[in-house]
Amino acid sequence: MDTTLMIVIAVVIVVIVGFFLGPVFARRRHSQRLQSKFGAEYDHTVQTLGNEKKARTELDERQKHVQGLNIKPLTVADRERYLANWAAIQSKFVDEPGQAIGNADRLIMEVMQIRAYPVSDFEQRAADISVSYPALVSNYRAAREIAIKNEQHQANTEELRQALIHYRSLFEELLGTETDTVKEN
Repeated sequence: MDTTLMIVIAVVIVVIVGFFLGPVFARRRHSQRLQSKFGAEYDHTVQTLGNEKKARTELDERQKHVQGLNIKPLTVADRERYLANWAAIQSKFVDEPGQAIGNADRLIMEVMQIRAYPVSDFEQRAADISVSYPALVSNYRAAREIAIKNEQHQANTEELRQALIHYRSLFEELLGTETDTVKEN
């Protein structure tokens, strides 16, 4: 065989191998990017949906959904009001922890609603939160489970304390910093 024919055969083999392996490497890179962005939520989604392909599709759809929302920052007045509401919830926890957890859950939904997150369904809220706050969504789910347990009068004080901590971390992120707020006209 002459050298030109060997080069052509080698190039054809490389192209064929690339044709078959290219999509595999692209999926792997895509999965790695999603794992890097979503962290534990990636694993949760894979486990919930049963396989990585469905999880990748779900996480991509979540990102597109949230990009389509008009999430807005809080006004300075709203931020201050919510901070005062949160302080009241925390102080109420000492005497009425169960009621404080219910109030914290409602306050989270109120803040999400004013920022223009859809709030009608918990799973949709959690999915939307996972895009912007992937490290907090598992805590949000845990807090919500405890809140439901609390409604059934089955949560103990330590669980309620943990729920309040989970809610507080999400609340702080949703409020943002003072520089994230908008001035009112």
